[in-house]
Amino acid sequence: MVDSQLKTVGVTDAAVLAAFADLPREAFLPAALAPLAYADAAHAVAPGRRLLPPLVLALLLQHAAVQPGERVLVVGSATGLSAALLARMGARVTALESDAALIAQAELALAESAGVATVAGPLAEGWAAGAPYDVILFEGAIGRVPSAIAAQLAPGGRVAAVLREAGVGRAFAGPLRADGQPAALPFLDVSAPDLPGFAQPAAFAF
Repeated sequence: MVDSQLKTVGVTDAAVLAAFADLPREAFLPAALAPLAYADAAHAVAPGRRLLPPLVLALLLQHAAVQPGERVLVVGSATGLSAALLARMGARVTALESDAALIAQAELALAESAGVATVAGPLAEGWAAGAPYDVILFEGAIGRVPSAIAAQLAPGGRVAAVLREAGVGRAFAGPLRADGQPAALPFLDVSAPDLPGFAQPAAFAF
């Protein structure tokens, strides 16, 4: 997967590539999907919940420039795959999930991953107890970054997410402005499953 998928789309960060090469992805998927663990697909792990495709996740991690020792919040961590990758990159990870069944799966899959704390709570509220975070990663496309989560970002911190605009997913990794909006342009249009509960509020139209 590393050579034929990630490197071919410009993933060159050595830490990102090493994490993907070392991680047994099948441990984070339902048994029926184990044979497809290394396909570039948004695998379904629960009703209405899918993991980010490997290419999208790798690009987000690379553009977020995650450094060893940084504090990272994963919002909607699902089975813990992205949290495990970040831990292998040396980050201190808080994996936030609201689905009890997914939390149970993640705790089993992450049993040998040092540096990950799994927590349960409403996704849109983030996890203030562990703030501030150097990086906040969303495991799925979102319409906006809730103010409660934006407030948990450390000064100079980065958000890594696929932002859904007019039905199009745009990958973004960087700081936020004071109003919670991205401070830079997205770097690539991508296909990614939505993370439930983060749709852009409908705007009033004349």
